[in-house]
Amino acid sequence: MAEFSGIGFISPRNRPLDDAEPKCYLRNHNHAKVPLLHRVMTMQQYEIALKHLRSAIAGGAIAESGRLMPERVLAADLGISRRAVRRALEVLEAEGVLRRRQGHGTFVAGIGATLAADPLPQLQALNNPIDVIEVRLTLEPALARLAAMRASQCDIDRLVRMAEETGSAGSPKDYERADAAFHRRIALAARNPVFLALFEAIMAVVEQATWRQGRETGHCVNNQAIYAQCHRDIAEAIAARNGDMAQERMRSHLSRVQQQLLAMLYPVSEVS
Repeated sequence: MAEFSGIGFISPRNRPLDDAEPKCYLRNHNHAKVPLLHRVMTMQQYEIALKHLRSAIAGGAIAESGRLMPERVLAADLGISRRAVRRALEVLEAEGVLRRRQGHGTFVAGIGATLAADPLPQLQALNNPIDVIEVRLTLEPALARLAAMRASQCDIDRLVRMAEETGSAGSPKDYERADAAFHRRIALAARNPVFLALFEAIMAVVEQATWRQGRETGHCVNNQAIYAQCHRDIAEAIAARNGDMAQERMRSHLSRVQQQLLAMLYPVSEVS
């Protein structure tokens, strides 16, 4: 368990993870390979960084308007990748908790940090499934549209693979995991830290244990096959760089989920 000291961290795992992982590439205008991702960041690492940074700021371990340690130091102290730390910093900056000054570093943004310490407890108290799916219907089609414009080839390859994994999942729990990974990859491919922060907040509500029975009912074998095909169609639209199609297919997919959810929560009594 890491402890905070001033604007840095003290951790028993005082080492960064090995960065010697396969690289993904884009090609520039000269058709030369340019590294895109130097490591694969797991959501667990990103969540660790975000949680510890929020706790440090909310608990006063980082002085108001104080300068944070460099990314490499934070990554080493937490024992995670610099990419995970960077993503967490981007989310906090988008929320107004942090501000970056070119050439000077990253600073706590004063009052804004206290007000936005951690919105999840409030959101988790507002966990009506119908409300949440309405928010997803507004948010995720826009993410799909942006992903069609901004996704790298690595993102697209992963989306295609993840779509297939939702179809081959052997249990409702496996499907949930594959489904969440697919939608999260689209949110990441949209390359918008504000949208990503909103998406993560909503998914934290969706993944609560109190939703489990409803999710498993909605993810029966028949629905799983339908939803997996929706995922394939969405991935196909993103791969084709067709933002309108990607947006519409995501909206259609989530509308189908919404109808299934309504039917589950408010079944129509059979008339004898």
